[in-house]
Amino acid sequence: MNDALAQSVLAYIKDKHVMTLATTGPEGPWAAAVFFVNDGFEFYFLSAPSTRHGENMSKCSQVAATIQLDYDNWQDIKGVQLEGEINVLNGAAKAAAMACYAKKFPVIQTALKAPSAISKAMAGVTWYKLVPRRLYFIDNAKGFGHRDKVKLSQ
Repeated sequence: MNDALAQSVLAYIKDKHVMTLATTGPEGPWAAAVFFVNDGFEFYFLSAPSTRHGENMSKCSQVAATIQLDYDNWQDIKGVQLEGEINVLNGAAKAAAMACYAKKFPVIQTALKAPSAISKAMAGVTWYKLVPRRLYFIDNAKGFGHRDKVKLSQ
Protein backbone atom coordinates (compact mmCIF):
# COMPACT_ATOMS: atom_id res chain seq x y z
CA MET A 1 0.00 0.00 0.00
CA ASN A 2 1.71 3.17 -1.20
CA ASP A 3 -1.03 5.68 -0.57
CA ALA A 4 0.44 8.61 1.42
CA LEU A 5 -2.63 8.90 3.65
CA ALA A 6 -2.56 5.18 4.45
CA GLN A 7 1.12 5.41 5.32
CA SER A 8 0.44 8.41 7.60
CA VAL A 9 -2.28 6.47 9.40
CA LEU A 10 -0.05 3.43 9.86
CA ALA A 11 2.68 5.71 11.25
CA TYR A 12 0.15 7.29 13.62
CA ILE A 13 -1.08 3.97 15.05
CA LYS A 14 2.38 2.41 15.26
CA ASP A 15 2.98 3.57 18.83
CA LYS A 16 -0.63 3.34 20.04
CA HIS A 17 -1.63 0.49 22.31
CA VAL A 18 -5.33 0.82 23.09
CA MET A 19 -8.33 0.74 20.81
CA THR A 20 -11.88 1.50 21.96
CA LEU A 21 -14.07 -1.25 20.55
CA ALA A 22 -17.80 -0.66 20.11
CA THR A 23 -20.17 -3.61 19.92
CA THR A 24 -23.91 -4.08 20.05
CA GLY A 25 -26.03 -6.73 21.68
CA PRO A 26 -29.38 -7.45 23.31
CA GLU A 27 -28.73 -4.84 26.02
CA GLY A 28 -27.74 -2.19 23.48
CA PRO A 29 -24.41 -0.67 22.46
CA TRP A 30 -21.24 -1.19 24.48
CA ALA A 31 -17.67 0.12 24.32
CA ALA A 32 -14.54 -1.46 25.76
CA ALA A 33 -10.87 -0.57 25.67
CA VAL A 34 -8.64 -3.38 24.36
CA PHE A 35 -4.91 -3.61 23.77
CA PHE A 36 -4.24 -4.23 20.07
CA VAL A 37 -1.56 -4.95 17.52
CA ASN A 38 -1.86 -4.47 13.81
CA ASP A 39 -0.49 -5.87 10.60
CA GLY A 40 -1.24 -3.11 8.16
CA PHE A 41 -4.94 -2.42 8.55
CA GLU A 42 -5.77 -5.75 10.18
CA PHE A 43 -6.08 -5.41 13.95
CA TYR A 44 -5.62 -8.18 16.51
CA PHE A 45 -6.65 -8.30 20.15
CA LEU A 46 -7.64 -10.76 22.82
CA SER A 47 -10.47 -10.79 25.29
CA ALA A 48 -12.45 -13.13 27.47
CA PRO A 49 -15.49 -14.38 25.56
CA SER A 50 -17.55 -13.95 28.75
CA THR A 51 -17.17 -10.15 28.75
CA ARG A 52 -20.08 -8.11 27.49
CA HIS A 53 -18.22 -7.15 24.32
CA GLY A 54 -17.12 -10.79 23.86
CA GLU A 55 -20.70 -11.99 24.11
CA ASN A 56 -21.84 -9.22 21.77
CA MET A 57 -19.20 -10.17 19.16
CA SER A 58 -20.29 -13.83 19.31
CA LYS A 59 -23.77 -12.74 18.18
CA CYS A 60 -22.89 -9.83 15.87
CA SER A 61 -19.51 -9.64 14.15
CA GLN A 62 -20.04 -6.03 13.00
CA VAL A 63 -18.11 -3.58 15.21
CA ALA A 64 -16.67 -0.09 15.24
CA ALA A 65 -13.49 1.17 16.88
CA THR A 66 -11.43 4.27 17.54
CA ILE A 67 -7.73 4.77 18.18
CA GLN A 68 -6.56 8.08 19.62
CA LEU A 69 -4.68 9.75 22.43
CA ASP A 70 -6.36 11.74 25.19
CA TYR A 71 -5.97 15.29 23.86
CA ASP A 72 -6.70 18.41 25.90
CA ASN A 73 -6.81 20.82 22.94
CA TRP A 74 -9.41 20.17 20.24
CA GLN A 75 -7.03 21.51 17.55
CA ASP A 76 -4.57 18.72 18.37
CA ILE A 77 -7.08 15.89 17.99
CA LYS A 78 -5.99 13.13 15.65
CA GLY A 79 -7.25 9.60 15.48
CA VAL A 80 -8.72 6.70 13.61
CA GLN A 81 -12.40 5.78 13.27
CA LEU A 82 -13.26 2.46 11.68
CA GLU A 83 -16.01 -0.06 11.18
CA GLY A 84 -15.51 -3.65 10.22
CA GLU A 85 -15.94 -7.30 10.95
CA ILE A 86 -14.59 -9.49 13.73
CA ASN A 87 -13.21 -12.97 13.13
CA VAL A 88 -12.23 -15.45 15.84
CA LEU A 89 -8.70 -16.75 15.29
CA ASN A 90 -7.64 -20.38 15.56
CA GLY A 91 -4.68 -22.49 14.50
CA ALA A 92 -1.90 -20.83 12.51
CA ALA A 93 -3.74 -17.49 12.36
CA LYS A 94 -4.01 -17.44 16.16
CA ALA A 95 -0.33 -18.37 16.55
CA ALA A 96 0.69 -15.57 14.16
CA ALA A 97 -1.44 -13.05 16.07
CA MET A 98 0.06 -14.20 19.37
CA ALA A 99 3.59 -13.78 17.99
CA CYS A 100 2.77 -10.28 16.72
CA TYR A 101 1.20 -9.42 20.08
CA ALA A 102 4.23 -10.73 21.99
CA LYS A 103 6.54 -8.44 19.97
CA LYS A 104 4.55 -5.35 20.94
CA PHE A 105 3.74 -6.52 24.47
CA PRO A 106 6.66 -8.68 25.70
CA VAL A 107 4.89 -9.23 29.03
CA ILE A 108 2.52 -11.58 27.18
CA GLN A 109 5.30 -14.20 26.98
CA THR A 110 5.69 -14.03 30.75
CA ALA A 111 1.93 -14.21 31.26
CA LEU A 112 1.61 -17.28 29.03
CA LYS A 113 4.35 -19.07 31.01
CA ALA A 114 3.34 -17.82 34.47
CA PRO A 115 2.08 -20.57 36.81
CA SER A 116 -0.56 -18.31 38.31
CA ALA A 117 -4.01 -16.82 37.94
CA ILE A 118 -2.66 -14.77 35.01
CA SER A 119 -1.78 -17.86 32.98
CA LYS A 120 -5.18 -19.39 33.77
CA ALA A 121 -6.88 -16.20 32.61
CA MET A 122 -4.78 -16.18 29.43
CA ALA A 123 -5.81 -19.77 28.71
CA GLY A 124 -9.43 -18.65 28.66
CA VAL A 125 -9.11 -15.75 26.22
CA THR A 126 -10.23 -15.65 22.62
CA TRP A 127 -8.05 -14.07 19.94
CA TYR A 128 -9.81 -11.81 17.46
CA LYS A 129 -9.02 -10.15 14.16
CA LEU A 130 -10.79 -6.93 13.17
CA VAL A 131 -10.84 -6.30 9.43
CA PRO A 132 -12.00 -2.76 8.63
CA ARG A 133 -14.51 -2.17 5.88
CA ARG A 134 -14.28 1.61 6.29
CA LEU A 135 -11.58 3.67 7.99
CA TYR A 136 -11.16 7.41 8.51
CA PHE A 137 -8.28 9.50 9.83
CA ILE A 138 -9.31 12.53 11.87
CA ASP A 139 -6.92 15.51 11.98
CA ASN A 140 -8.26 18.68 13.57
CA ALA A 141 -5.00 20.49 12.73
CA LYS A 142 -6.49 20.67 9.21
CA GLY A 143 -9.79 22.06 10.51
CA PHE A 144 -12.43 21.22 13.09
CA GLY A 145 -13.82 17.76 12.36
CA HIS A 146 -11.54 17.21 9.36
CA ARG A 147 -11.36 13.57 8.35
CA ASP A 148 -10.07 11.69 5.34
CA LYS A 149 -11.25 8.28 4.16
CA VAL A 150 -8.43 5.77 3.80
CA LYS A 151 -8.47 3.47 0.77
CA LEU A 152 -8.45 -0.10 1.99
CA SER A 153 -7.48 -3.01 -0.23
CA GLN A 154 -10.01 -5.78 0.28
